[in-house]
Amino acid sequence: MRKITVVCLLLCAACGHKEREARDDSQFVNVFTGTGEHGHTTPAATRPFAMVQLGPDTHLDGWDASSGYHWSDSIIWAFSHTHLSGTGIGDLGDVALLPYCGADTLQRPAARFSHEREQASPGCYRVHLDNYAIDVELTSTERVGIHRYCYPADSTPRVMLDLAHILQPCWGHRIVDNNFMAIDGQSVAGTLHTSGWAESHKVSYRIEFSRAVRRITVREQGQAVELPYGKAIATRRPLRVYFEFAPSAEPLLVKCALSCVDEAGAENNMRVELPGWDFDRVRNRSAEIWRASLASVRVESVDTTVLKNFYTALYHTMLSPILWQDADGRYLGMDKQVRMAAEGYTNYTALSLWDTFRAQLPLMTIACPELAAAVGQTLVQGWREGGVLPKWPLASNYTGCMVAYPAVAVLADLQAKGLMRGESAQWAQAALRSSVYRSDLAERFAGTRQADIVTRHVALKDKYGFVPADSIAESVSWGLEMAYDDWCVARLALAAGDTTSYEAYMAKSSLWRRYFDPATRLMRGVMGNGKFRTPFNPYYSAHQSSDYCEGTAFQWSYFVPHDMTGFIAALGGAGELEAALDRLFAAPPKVDGASASGDISGLVGQYAHGNEPSHHIAYLYNWTAAPYKGQALLDSIMRTLYAPTPEGIAGNEDMGQMSAWYAVSAMGLYQVCPGEPVYALGRPMVDRAMIAVAGGVFEIVASNNSPQNKYVQRATLNGQTLPSLFIRHSDMKAGSRLELVMAPEPSTFI
Repeated sequence: MRKITVVCLLLCAACGHKEREARDDSQFVNVFTGTGEHGHTTPAATRPFAMVQLGPDTHLDGWDASSGYHWSDSIIWAFSHTHLSGTGIGDLGDVALLPYCGADTLQRPAARFSHEREQASPGCYRVHLDNYAIDVELTSTERVGIHRYCYPADSTPRVMLDLAHILQPCWGHRIVDNNFMAIDGQSVAGTLHTSGWAESHKVSYRIEFSRAVRRITVREQGQAVELPYGKAIATRRPLRVYFEFAPSAEPLLVKCALSCVDEAGAENNMRVELPGWDFDRVRNRSAEIWRASLASVRVESVDTTVLKNFYTALYHTMLSPILWQDADGRYLGMDKQVRMAAEGYTNYTALSLWDTFRAQLPLMTIACPELAAAVGQTLVQGWREGGVLPKWPLASNYTGCMVAYPAVAVLADLQAKGLMRGESAQWAQAALRSSVYRSDLAERFAGTRQADIVTRHVALKDKYGFVPADSIAESVSWGLEMAYDDWCVARLALAAGDTTSYEAYMAKSSLWRRYFDPATRLMRGVMGNGKFRTPFNPYYSAHQSSDYCEGTAFQWSYFVPHDMTGFIAALGGAGELEAALDRLFAAPPKVDGASASGDISGLVGQYAHGNEPSHHIAYLYNWTAAPYKGQALLDSIMRTLYAPTPEGIAGNEDMGQMSAWYAVSAMGLYQVCPGEPVYALGRPMVDRAMIAVAGGVFEIVASNNSPQNKYVQRATLNGQTLPSLFIRHSDMKAGSRLELVMAPEPSTFI
């Protein structure tokens, strides 16, 4: 049997201090943070980066059904085994179970609940179903979920397996095929095939009960029949399966193993990961794994709210990417072929790269470099299988979601930090082939939800030297992102020794200049005739139909991370950059347009913290003579836009990016340009951070830190004063110490 593990370096093991080992950082995690407003997180029971995320589904349709759960709800429809955390589109919610009791009506049961009798912690979820008086507990291994149901003593226990369960059917999510069989009196198995955001998603399952089923009834399109053992059902219709058990004072336990390949894989995953019925052992083991994983970064603060925000954020960064490989090493490739992973390789999915290349994946390179390297390998393997680098892979599907080709940013960052696995020439070839328009791929994906993996933006850029605003929507956002991505391709080409491609892509990386308007000092749409679009309203947004993706001209005009020298010169110098940033943060917090993007949230002036294009902007003050202005803004953002409450995230969590921004910023640093292994220093919220690195610990100390002392007075690395507020990734090594001396007044020492 192939053993597949993902283990973050453990700070406790690295430093050996027993008092640090004793502290359980999971106590600071609020699993419900982001489940309210539009954070779209899930309180599911899971392990770090696991396939199974077992939790309640309370919200089945609409934007706030993206994770299946919303804090405002009071009805649980089912407990499903897969979820996405913080997306703007919903999918998964696979293999849904609901315990109930009472009359055998064979209608769809629903459970009422209240938050007063609901609890969750990393690895465990509990709730009382008020109308059935059933206590539910959920926990899991990497690929197996286990349920414990305590029914009223005088009741007839029942369980519904809802194979009609779908999240966001209003957005086209539907059942394609259902294959189900009752194997014997305690086991069932099947494969569920759905089509939604993931064009073709299959998940196989095996379910076992701790005691014999008394009766199994299947309901298909209003018809109900009792199902004998050994008989399979294959249908394109939604199914609901109802199980009845004899009354008992003992809890009913249910195990459900998933496979991304087939039912034999699910059975093997069950046998390997959870052969017995010890619920408490699984729950305790999950808690241990979370304690160890959260210990990869140990922070100290006298402010408990800061600790709660930090460890909740760190927890959220470990919910994705999602393991997408069976215990025997098999997985379904991007070409829909069953593949066997090479030794040492683990396949992942649910990579929201346009969001996470900015902070979540850079944080991973610091706190869990082995996993970061595995992500890079997954992307290149996806290119080998499907012909193009994924940018939002989901369950062996290209989704084509979001702007440009951000996988190259991930690869360039890994290469720059020495975390590349495999041949640099292969990485460069993958990047080069994925950054040009491919008519063969466009034809292959035409008419599917995967069509946007190859878009006309790329073809227009290469034809005209820019993306004409009157040819296609979101032209400015695509132009700016492609300029940065082409810089990343150039870096990968250079590392592979391909100087010709390096020079060609460095030239392409200057595309941002075509959108820069010296008169307004903003990035504007350029028409096919070469002139800027008029009239121009920098506050205007129209979701998916303006010149900007999920933003306005204000939010997008500062995305030139790879060429800050050229950008500052275009503005007229560092003083003009400072003045432009001042205007941005002081502008009225408004958005014009009847169909403005709902993703523009968390406004501070025209800075929109609730969406990713703004995330680096406060750090740009480090390129001016007034870095203290950025420090004050960072202090305000972290104090007002994050809280350990259901409403505590200012926008979609976006698979860990919103939380990763807080985690790295709270330690006092941020990587403005992934691919350039340099971190801008900001305003630390924690008093001390200790990051496990190879051979020991890298330490960050914020001396004299307090809510009033929010300005960096002096910065030293290993006792040597830093000449500017930047450090390199190579500085984060065992035994190194970064000290930021804090003060109540702004400093001009840099």
